[in-house]
Parts: sequence; structure tokens; C-alpha cells
Amino acid sequence: MTIPEKMAAVLLTGHGGLDKLVYSMDVAVPRPTDGEVLIRVTACGMNNTDVWVRQGAYGTEDDPSAVSTWRRQGNTLTFPRIQGTDTVGHIVAVGTGVDPARIGERVMVDFSIYNRDDDSLADIDYMGHGRDGGYAEYMALPAENAHVVATDLTDVELATFCCAYLTGERMLERARLVAGERVLVTGASGGVGSAIIQLARARSAIPIAVAGPGKEAAMLDIGAEAVVTRGKGDLVEAVHSASRGHPIDVVADLVGGPLFNDLLKILRPEGRYTTAGAIAGPVVQLDLRTMYLKQLELHGSSQGSRADFRRIVGYIESRKIRPLVGGAYPLSEFHRAQTDFMAKNFVGKLVVVPDER
Repeated sequence: MTIPEKMAAVLLTGHGGLDKLVYSMDVAVPRPTDGEVLIRVTACGMNNTDVWVRQGAYGTEDDPSAVSTWRRQGNTLTFPRIQGTDTVGHIVAVGTGVDPARIGERVMVDFSIYNRDDDSLADIDYMGHGRDGGYAEYMALPAENAHVVATDLTDVELATFCCAYLTGERMLERARLVAGERVLVTGASGGVGSAIIQLARARSAIPIAVAGPGKEAAMLDIGAEAVVTRGKGDLVEAVHSASRGHPIDVVADLVGGPLFNDLLKILRPEGRYTTAGAIAGPVVQLDLRTMYLKQLELHGSSQGSRADFRRIVGYIESRKIRPLVGGAYPLSEFHRAQTDFMAKNFVGKLVVVPDER
């Protein structure tokens, strides 16, 4: 195919409101350099990280309210930036050193920029932050990050997995969740939360969901053993009832805020708490006595390793996890898509598709 000189893309032009996201049809199409491929994007899933980076909502270690971007190891975000991590597309060109036979492959993008050869995530970055991502018609990326997935899922369905499921899998790996254990999942109806429910089942563990009113049936449908309705009664008592008195081994928390201390109360002695989000508030009060007297483990987690990504691909191919499409939007209606995303009136993932698709 003939590759055009210009493309449509959504440009993040600075920290702030939705006005900082500009849809342009006059963006230069990237060209693959040595070891890279160029994909024609067919779908790209949305994530909370997109919103928080736009808002500059990550704070700093010295000032939690400071306008700051995602990385604590040194900022790599420059403007304008094309965001978008959960990208699916077809390879249409390759750089030097890449087999031309790869042209035509449908691929799911591992969006992580690892910066190291081992499994450490101490210097992790991602496409859509340290380099351009998939809210565009074309995207260039390292060939090793473009993965063929043996599945008959549609492009939109495949675009629901990568960031949410990779994040969830890493959380469960850090917490060492094993078969037969019970995991309480907060924010369970969102992308990462709904992923964790399925990933826990893939490990033969038992997930219990905390979700907003009206989402209980959807949580049970994707594999939750029981559902606690957020904001309805005492959380500690409600979880005890939902688990039928069985101890909670792991809390996978995406909410934070006022729930935090109750979540530590809910954990059994020597239980494990793992978090990759704080949608209800990033600054919490911690009673250290609860942590040390109960011998608790607290884990912070973000993104995932190459091995985590390979497991996600295996789960997709073996159908141990399934896509949850909450809605699809044309790229030109990105403001509407992100507004709906922030309203959280859906289950699973929202996906953006180039208009011509």
C-alpha cells in the first residue's frame, strides 16, 4: 500500500483540560527506523493513565499536589505527544534489520519501553508517554514490541487487553496470588479491575468484586464469586458476608482514598495488598500498627514485564480471558470518548478507532 505523508492523530499539547487534546489531520506519518516497524492503527484502548498524564495529576514525592507526569525516574514526556497504549494494527512498512515478510501481520503492541535487558521495572516507560502511541492512523515502534496473537477476536476486542491486563497480571504476580486464595478487587468494573477478576480465575483463585451500584450482575458474569456494592453499608462487614467468613488473602486496590484503612482491616494476618491506581484519592492515612501487627505486605505496581505480557498473550490465545468492550468511538470524537471514559458508566474498556475504519 502507499503510505501517505500526513495522518490524523490526537495531540496532547500540554497539561490541563480536554482542550489540551487537539484532533489534527495534518500530522506527519512516522517512518520506521532501524529495528522498527510501522503499523496502520485499527484500534486503540483508553486508560486512566491517559487522563492523569493530561491533567499532570501524578504529583511528586515532595508535593503530592504538584503538576507532574507519570515517571518518577525523570520526565520523558514532551509536547505535542500522541498518547494511546493499547494499540492494534497491521504492519505496513519495516525499517532496516527487520524481515520484510512481517509486512501484513496483524499485531498487538506491547507498549512498554523497558530500558533494561532484565525483568526489572525500575526504569520503565511507555509508548504514549516517552514516545508517540496509538491515538493516530499510523504508529512506529520497535519490531520486538509488535506481537502476532493467534485469535479470531476483532481488532476492537483485541485492543481491550494490553494495558489493563498487563497491569492486573503484574499486580497479581507481585502479590503471589495462587489457586484457592481469595482476592478482593476494588474498582472492579473498570478496565484493570475487570481484568483482575478474569486473571484471578485464570489462576484458579477466587475474586470478590467491589463495584458501583448497578454493576453487580456484570461482575458476576465475568467471574466474580460475589459482589460488594460500593458505598452501601460498612465495607468490612459487607466483605466478610460476601466471602462467607473466609479470609481475604490479597487486596488488589485501584481506588485508594478513604477505603484504604478498611482494606487493610479486611486482609488476613500476613495478607498482601497491591495497588496500581488511586482513582478515589492518592494520599491516604496509614496506621502503621495495623501493618506491622498483622504482618502485612504492601506492594506498589505499574505496568508489567515481558514475561507478564507473554502470559497475557497465552491467556488470550487459550481463551482464558475475554474482551469486555464498553464502547467504541471514532478518533475524531476523542473528547466525547474521554468524557464518557471519565464518567465511568460502563464495564470493561472503551476503544478509539480511526475514522476510516
